[in-house]
Amino acid sequence: MQHQLEQLETDSGIEWQEYVIGDLFESSNGDFDIQKTHINGIGDYVITAGITENGILGKSDIKAKIFNAQTITIDMFGFAFYRQFQYKLVTHARVFSLKPSFKISENQGLFLVSLLCFLKKKFGYDNMCSWAKIKSETIQLPTSNGNIAFEFMEQFIATLQAERLATLQAYLKTTGLIDTVLTEKEQAALDGLQTVQWEAFKIGDLFDVYTGRDVIIGSVKDGNIPLISHQHSNNGISKKITQLSNRRLFNYKSTLPLADRGVFLATAQNEKFHIGTRVKALIFKDGEKSIQTRNFMVSSINALQPLFLDYSSNATDNLPNLTIQLPITANNIPDYAFMELLITAMQKVVIKNVVDYLDTRIDTTAGVIG
Repeated sequence: MQHQLEQLETDSGIEWQEYVIGDLFESSNGDFDIQKTHINGIGDYVITAGITENGILGKSDIKAKIFNAQTITIDMFGFAFYRQFQYKLVTHARVFSLKPSFKISENQGLFLVSLLCFLKKKFGYDNMCSWAKIKSETIQLPTSNGNIAFEFMEQFIATLQAERLATLQAYLKTTGLIDTVLTEKEQAALDGLQTVQWEAFKIGDLFDVYTGRDVIIGSVKDGNIPLISHQHSNNGISKKITQLSNRRLFNYKSTLPLADRGVFLATAQNEKFHIGTRVKALIFKDGEKSIQTRNFMVSSINALQPLFLDYSSNATDNLPNLTIQLPITANNIPDYAFMELLITAMQKVVIKNVVDYLDTRIDTTAGVIG
């Protein structure tokens, strides 16, 4: 792959030239402080700070400045995203929009964003990113005959996408996920969703709750055991460490880690793990569960997130008394068999969409490269 990209660069006669960011883009900000209460699923996408959902807070029809598609957003942490759609910006999270001084395609936008990735290494809470701080920064752009080589950008991203699509396709085949045909039981599970009986269960009745203790990251050695913290990225895994002799090691088949501080972070891990401070371990009272059942429970617990929009509240103070809705059997107990069947069916539906997308995207990408 590397050789292919180098050959593309050679064939295109590319030279790299330094450009000042302020000469390439025009910056602008939002004009209304859009809040979570304004998100109603109607209207235009709203962009906020952070990498969750690529910074997309949701949709809102609240009156606010609309930014054009084919532009780039940068937030206070230096995270840059290309936006193929029009959008609105929150103002409290210090997100700003960059409009290129030239028209760009999606691939060219992605190429430019990749060149701005250095910003996230320079900025954070203690040094927030702003237009004033970055407009004098420089980036290296491919040039040909003294002009920015937009066609090279297009071909470069298309070549990368082709490789990644091929890798994903190979992964699906290797893992057997290429099979998307629903069994009769799986189809029946999807068709019968409207008739399934549901019941509210207290988390304290389903799980034993274990509270994590502080782990000083700098004092532990690197290893192969996940340490779950309250961070949102990487399924809560802050790093992998050696086993701690004075801390409990949790069985992933019977335990879900859950973060507090306002946002749940229940994740279905695939390895035994330790937990740190502000993390709870929810241990199934009735034993180990399949990955499908654990994923179902994760989605049910995560449905409680709207109750904890205030970051300052501790989401797990009243945890045992919180309730989640689960399908039940004729005996009014959680129907874990149905949960497993439903998740398996939904996975197949999603994977079929991925496979269909792959077939279409590979053909399109091949045309761009050609």
